[in-house]
Amino acid sequence: MTIGDAIKSAIHGMPALVTGGQPGYRAGEDKLACAHEFLSGLDTFTVRSDAFEEGGAIPGKYSADGDGISPPISWRGLPHETRSVALVVEDPDAPTPEPFVHWLVYNIASSSTTLPEGMRPENFAATGAMQGKNSNLRSGWTGMAPPKGDTPHRYFFQVFALDVNLQLDEGAGRTALFEAMAGHVIASGRTIGTFQR
Repeated sequence: MTIGDAIKSAIHGMPALVTGGQPGYRAGEDKLACAHEFLSGLDTFTVRSDAFEEGGAIPGKYSADGDGISPPISWRGLPHETRSVALVVEDPDAPTPEPFVHWLVYNIASSSTTLPEGMRPENFAATGAMQGKNSNLRSGWTGMAPPKGDTPHRYFFQVFALDVNLQLDEGAGRTALFEAMAGHVIASGRTIGTFQR
């Protein structure tokens, strides 16, 4: 994030979170996790959700206006050398300096192929996977809440296959996660859903 991005967001973007409508500034797709060169894997695999079609609308129950529970996400086709999996869910259409982070999950077992709907902290404790801090500075999923009256926002569910288990504590932030993942991404996949208020 640059100072310029922060200023533009403060002046032209974030007021829309209060007033509604279409903001004059958005974080941008070029700042997504999957757009970072050091996080780009050579191979790709399939990511999907049973809750929405690729590019389709995400049901309101997963939003801040609904039940606020996490949607189900699954993947297949991980490389054999995968040691752990990380999930990064971001909204590049948010009027914030960086994409709004809705969910960070890391050290998911390489044998896992899904995160079921409504994952709770105790579910993660049983598997060894950890949740990082979202943009609301809380661990876990935070439901979609784009400015009211804005065009549909896109939510990128980005899954990364890593060749290591990350040496991170519970509650790591986006920057710390990206730094730990750098040089260890061997494949990636994503699915995109949309939401509008």
